[in-house]
Amino acid sequence: MTALRTRRLPRALALLLAAGTALAGAPAASPADAAPAGDIRINEVVTTGDVEDSVELYNKGTATVDISGWILKDGKNGKGDKDGSKYKIPSGTVLAAGAFRAFDVHDAFGLGSDDRARLYLPDGKTLVDSYSWGRHSGPSWSRCPDGTGAFKAAEVTLGAANDCGGGGTTPVAWPGGSSVTNADASHVFGQDLSGLHQDGDIMWGAQNSGKLWRLVRNGSGGWTPDTGGGWRTGKTLRFPGGSGHPDSEGVTATGDGAAGGVFVASERNGDASGTSRLSVLKYDVSGGAGTGSALTAVKEWNLTSDLPSVGSNLGFEGITWVPDTYLTQAAFKDASTGAAYHPARYGAHSGGVFFAGVEGTGMIYGYVLQDSGAFTRVASINTGMRGVMELQWESRAARLWAVCDDTCDGRHRTLQVNKAGVFTTTAVYNRPTGMPNYNNEGFALAGADECVAGRKPVYWSDDANDDGHALRKGTITC
Repeated sequence: MTALRTRRLPRALALLLAAGTALAGAPAASPADAAPAGDIRINEVVTTGDVEDSVELYNKGTATVDISGWILKDGKNGKGDKDGSKYKIPSGTVLAAGAFRAFDVHDAFGLGSDDRARLYLPDGKTLVDSYSWGRHSGPSWSRCPDGTGAFKAAEVTLGAANDCGGGGTTPVAWPGGSSVTNADASHVFGQDLSGLHQDGDIMWGAQNSGKLWRLVRNGSGGWTPDTGGGWRTGKTLRFPGGSGHPDSEGVTATGDGAAGGVFVASERNGDASGTSRLSVLKYDVSGGAGTGSALTAVKEWNLTSDLPSVGSNLGFEGITWVPDTYLTQAAFKDASTGAAYHPARYGAHSGGVFFAGVEGTGMIYGYVLQDSGAFTRVASINTGMRGVMELQWESRAARLWAVCDDTCDGRHRTLQVNKAGVFTTTAVYNRPTGMPNYNNEGFALAGADECVAGRKPVYWSDDANDDGHALRKGTITC
């Protein structure tokens, strides 16, 4: 993400993705007979913020319900109903049992600080459910537990289970030291340093300007550009064939390390900056790639057509690789088949799954990228975050880190595969108390071999280069 990026989350896109658990095409039941209308509940309301004027519905019953033509209205508390303003749910909308569906109602009516949301059957007179409040959501009004409990202030989780303070979703203190120090010399990188990936004594850094850095230890616990092989000022990246300027946001490697190539997540071509191009690019960074100032991708997996549309500057931000060994041992469910993930089904690939995070929606997508250039999406994860700016796989702890920047106060989430075979949040951590709310877009963890007295280093990259520094160092418990 560039330093001047617009921060507002696209409303329609966010709610389109949030609606992913509503199973279109599922056998529909009449709301009047096959399932009680009361099974459909107003479950979450957002009145202000990135996705203001949004209402989520939840099916707490056991049967699919057709909610086509149902009506959402507002109405100030004690000040009469504004029946002329209403939102009609589109035809063909169904909610499976346990499903969530969020609706952006701002074009029909606004939700104020002293207001209420009401749900009616298609006749517009039969009230199904309602919720009133006396102040703006902060940031969300959410039922806890889903569908049956009282409303409380919580994090925005439109289209997913509410954050009710259980299951490790309440933010807790950073699990390491509170102090953070600079990890680079002054004014080395400038702005737009984004994704990070540590591979032993090498740190890879992706810069939005279409540049890849190879960093080595500086002897003071930090990192400095490698001065050999043409890496002194970073190398310019190109798409296959030598064209364009990838907007490089995230970087990772497989279990083979850099010898297996370095993989970069890009959200667009800088030569056509108004058009999304959600790609994963593979670069040969071995000695045989030459000592020049540019690298041309040896392969591109252009995933744009397989993903929901996003703004050209709100696409892929982070990328990481998770080994097949963990996924099979954890009984990870392959979303493309609905069954357990079997790596052999995909033939020659990297030996793992690449997970890419989207800034504009907070979604994480998992892909098997085959050596042939084919790809298959095997996971779509709604993190409940406003945006995902970085992803990192921590192998020893077997957990996936999803990192947000200053728009989320620098919070970090960890995810692991649950008993249902899907990645779910296990913890939410606040940033270290000694670190200001920097625009951190990169995060990397040292390996277990660097543990000293129960802690190991972690690093952040600051897109804004605050105070002339783009890299900072902290610690985390091993």
